[in-house]
Amino acid sequence: MIQDNGVDLQGRRAVVTGAASGIGAAVARRLAAAGAHVVVCDRDAAGARALAEEIGGEPWAVDLARTEDLADLRLDADVLVNNAGVQHVAPVHEFPPERFAFILRLMLEAPFLLARAALPHMYERGWGRLVHVSSAHGLRASAFKSAYVSAKHGLEGLSKVLSLEGAPHGVTSNCVNPGYVRTPLVEQQVSDQARVHGISEEEVLSTVMLQNSAIKRLLEPEEVAAAVVYLCSPDAAFITGTNLVLDGGWSAR
Repeated sequence: MIQDNGVDLQGRRAVVTGAASGIGAAVARRLAAAGAHVVVCDRDAAGARALAEEIGGEPWAVDLARTEDLADLRLDADVLVNNAGVQHVAPVHEFPPERFAFILRLMLEAPFLLARAALPHMYERGWGRLVHVSSAHGLRASAFKSAYVSAKHGLEGLSKVLSLEGAPHGVTSNCVNPGYVRTPLVEQQVSDQARVHGISEEEVLSTVMLQNSAIKRLLEPEEVAAAVVYLCSPDAAFITGTNLVLDGGWSAR
């Protein structure tokens, strides 16, 4: 396997959620290339198993929205990447309350519980890296995405608290904030936005999704993965409680 230049995670155990596809899969591959033993966590058992076999890791099939199953969890993880997420597009007055609650469980409560489960091991070893795949929507809002924006803003606050508590123990906590990434989730958003706005999918991409981006293209999952692995590198040891923003200039406006 080709090693990730400049980052040596040999002997480290990494857990990546939502890792069977998209950003999570790219992160899992990049961490494995850096030498980490990667736990591929996803509710898609077959997808997790296939990627784990590819990178020499191990699968963990779990539905993270079932947060009651995570309350007593303990994780032997040196690196935790909270990436799992979903989207639902609807105006607030039409947003199903059960869907709102589901998204917050999956994208905010589960990251809290996983960090809680991993911290004792990290504290014991005196080293740990918590990386949360947030979003430009962790810094900005968009109409029709109340649950997603709320969850990502909450994740930002959680990361900052973890950075303050973890610092004396050699544990850092940071968010990576991508704009729109070329993933199945974004492809579904294009379709949803076209329906909500009554325009074509091509128009959604050019006039809605990338309207505020100075760089007019989708971000690639591998670019996000490179940012995640950088935050696990020795060069990033003093970076904690902050954001690595990959939004093409969106938040510069």
